Amino acid sequence: MNENTKIKTVKMILGIGPKVDWKTKINKQLVAGILELKTTDEVERFLRDLLTPAEIKEFASRLEAARLLSRDVQYNTISESTGLSSATIARIAKWLNGSLGGYRLILARLSSAHHHNSSQFRKGLSLN
Repeated sequence: MNENTKIKTVKMILGIGPKVDWKTKINKQLVAGILELKTTDEVERFLRDLLTPAEIKEFASRLEAARLLSRDVQYNTISESTGLSSATIARIAKWLNGSLGGYRLILARLSSAHHHNSSQFRKGLSLN
């Protein structure tokens, strides 16, 4: 990687947002705790204890905005359906298209799970 590429990469990462130090004891504990969750019920209970109802709604709206952005839905439509500001939607778009890939990863997995569940459901149907 040449120096010019390094500078562009650093600028892009800084543009995405401040770096989170995942090596701190409390951040490692949070990640480890999330990885221990096994069922939908466990995740719902943990998130409800961890977050306020407004934070849950905000995070769910951000994920929905990312899903809609990945389908090229216009900002104003996303804002109307989620209640998010255009600034928040722009930030989500930057992260969605950024190098870290968190939104892309979860959207791909949700899409895969949805297709998997749909195909399982169809296997039991009969057209006769």
